[in-house]
Amino acid sequence: MKGSNATTSPLDRATATEYASWFKALADPTRIQIVSLLARNGEPMTVGQIVDAVDVGQSTVSAHLRQLAKVRFVLVEQRGTASLYRINGACVECFPSAADVVMGRPVPVAPGPCEE
Repeated sequence: MKGSNATTSPLDRATATEYASWFKALADPTRIQIVSLLARNGEPMTVGQIVDAVDVGQSTVSAHLRQLAKVRFVLVEQRGTASLYRINGACVECFPSAADVVMGRPVPVAPGPCEE
């Protein structure tokens, strides 16, 4: 009978909660633009640089950056009075594996918490 073995069990609650926070953080087109920009730029950027690139107001970009930083997709560096934002490479590497795990596809190592 299909679906009767142990491999059909759901993810444990803690892992499901962690992954849900990642997916939720990316559930907005502006946040996708910011993540894409930071990943492709390869260098930390100021809020002003990000605002110019995504053509959204500063307060909106700042709110999105806070959401992305909460799940550690984006890291903040303080340089003097400036805050510079950069992509968290560890999270970028984990995210596709997390999607595979959720969908029940085999992955070499299940991604852990998003850290750097």
